[in-house]
Amino acid sequence: MKNHMQIPLSLYVHIPFCAQKCPYCDFNSAKISFDEQVYVAALLDDLRRDVEIFALNGRKIQSIFFGGGTPSLFSVRAICEILQGIGKIIDIASDCEITLEANPNSSEVAKFSAYRQAGINRISIGVQSFSNENLKVLGRIHSSNDAKNAILAAEKAGFSCINTDLMFALPNQNSDLALTDLKTAADFAIEHISWYQLTIEEGTAFFAAPPANLPDEDAIADIFAAGREFLTAQGFEQYEISAWTRNKKCRHNHNYWQFGDYLGIGAGAHGKISQAQEIVRTEKFASVKKYLARSGKNPNPYAAAVKKVEKDAQVFEFMLNALRLKDGVPRQFLTERTDLALEDIDGLIQDLIARGLLANDNDFYRTTEFGFNQLNIILEEFIPS
Repeated sequence: MKNHMQIPLSLYVHIPFCAQKCPYCDFNSAKISFDEQVYVAALLDDLRRDVEIFALNGRKIQSIFFGGGTPSLFSVRAICEILQGIGKIIDIASDCEITLEANPNSSEVAKFSAYRQAGINRISIGVQSFSNENLKVLGRIHSSNDAKNAILAAEKAGFSCINTDLMFALPNQNSDLALTDLKTAADFAIEHISWYQLTIEEGTAFFAAPPANLPDEDAIADIFAAGREFLTAQGFEQYEISAWTRNKKCRHNHNYWQFGDYLGIGAGAHGKISQAQEIVRTEKFASVKKYLARSGKNPNPYAAAVKKVEKDAQVFEFMLNALRLKDGVPRQFLTERTDLALEDIDGLIQDLIARGLLANDNDFYRTTEFGFNQLNIILEEFIPS
């Protein structure tokens, strides 16, 4: 790494509390009671310790992302307290992107304007579908009208970027039904759509009891092709596997994919920090009880693990993120953000170029159009032997 101080730094704030756990969700979230103030105090103490341990003074936070769980369950007062507390611990860039994930329930939507006034400038609304039938299957507790009203409320509140999460490959879904969701979203003043496939993950309720009539691989391919054609025609650019935008890329996630640095605070949060001589990954206790009890033996007691990323693993981690981006990343990032040199992987890169999987580009690591649909094959080549 040439200068780790120049690597962009983001902050992820995990709020794991939910009104109801969705059957497809494998995130660290649960329907549990919580003391808002106790958790806020722990978040800020967690951040303070990480900043001290990793000597981050002098670096600015470029983006903040409140994820969960359901961060919009927290009061405006709590979000204000967290943002103000962050600013007292570490510098925040004047143009910092600050995102809050929210569900389209009326009690949460009512706080949108106040969240905007508190400093949130990007909101991500967990719509998933505009079909009441699909919402019921997915275990969501909002309706189609709730979702539409939430988007209108976000527009009225003046958010500079509105994202909607939408899912496809849902039970009984075909291309026409999937396009209905996309068309409904595109009719609003939405700058960003996260459109991702329903997958059945181990440990979820759907894994134990999968929903019936899921589309097969051919139907899923048809759905995606139809959706891609529609979104492109509507002025949306696919810049990442599941991300589409009208010139409003999510800066926070973009930093992940470009192998930037990020702090992760809160129960179950993960972080990646570059130091002068190493890259480390942090993992906070997933259990809220253990997190609040500060159960760890690491310098930061909120951390369940702090691990160095060894050099032979860095190329896989770098490419795992970078090649998700359709435009890839500058080749110089490999030397600036890892301990690797270009020649360390040049032979493998040339082989992948010859196979038509990577673009023959002297400045960027990026896939070809064919390679973008073969990412798993490409990434297997970078797994340490």
